[in-house]
Amino acid sequence: MGDCRIAVLGCSGRMGQMLIREIGAAEGCRIGAATELPGNAAVGRDAGAVAGLDPLGVTVVDDAGTAAGASDVLVDFTVPAAAAGHADAAAGTGTALVVGTTGLEPGHTAALEAAAASVPVVYAPNMSLGVNLLFAVTEQVAKALGDDWDVEIVEMHHKHKADAPSGTALGFGRAAARGRGVDLNAVADRGRDGVTGARRQGDIGFAVLRGGDVAGEHSVVFATDSERVEITHKAGSRAIFARGAVRAARWAAGRAPGLYDMADVLGLR
Repeated sequence: MGDCRIAVLGCSGRMGQMLIREIGAAEGCRIGAATELPGNAAVGRDAGAVAGLDPLGVTVVDDAGTAAGASDVLVDFTVPAAAAGHADAAAGTGTALVVGTTGLEPGHTAALEAAAASVPVVYAPNMSLGVNLLFAVTEQVAKALGDDWDVEIVEMHHKHKADAPSGTALGFGRAAARGRGVDLNAVADRGRDGVTGARRQGDIGFAVLRGGDVAGEHSVVFATDSERVEITHKAGSRAIFARGAVRAARWAAGRAPGLYDMADVLGLR
């Protein structure tokens, strides 16, 4: 078999450039295509030059369908509004899809689910291998501890991040809720201000910090009287997300249709 051809959607952004560099360094992979929005200065340029590399012989285009037709896998770290169109492009060409975009609303995830009926779709709020291992650990700890243990999730990201809580923080919340056998939406406390009263037993709380250039830090705190357990992950570089996405892309290529996540990629279930 030849190299896995991976298309980078939104190639001129910070994650897009990182993905091009990681794909270029990964054995058995190559850039199949790269896209940007119509009118973006990257359109028409070589994808390698956009990422600060030597030319790769791949010209940036402004159409996801064209990119899908030239690739085995689409990788999407763009914006929620683009998710549905990218899912349609993947389904229309029979191309696998890896989505690391956060902040998706129900309509966006519905588009991913529809595409998963005909192509493999890997969707994860965080592509880091370490984070996904800790999702599994968080679920196990939450299952083992009773609801007299309070659960709080604290996250910090760079000042430019648009969504809050982060998709990863919500992923940790869903993991804790699964462990307890509850629906996160029913127990999430996503903001406290003023006189809030005592903490409601069984809630899963979220606290959000923004500042500087922090790539991503997350802690899940389990607290009860006289005892506290903390699960923490700190990202030193966005490269870890790109590496995870490349691993997911190689795993998804040729896979049966379905909606998968990084637990499937890592064999955690």
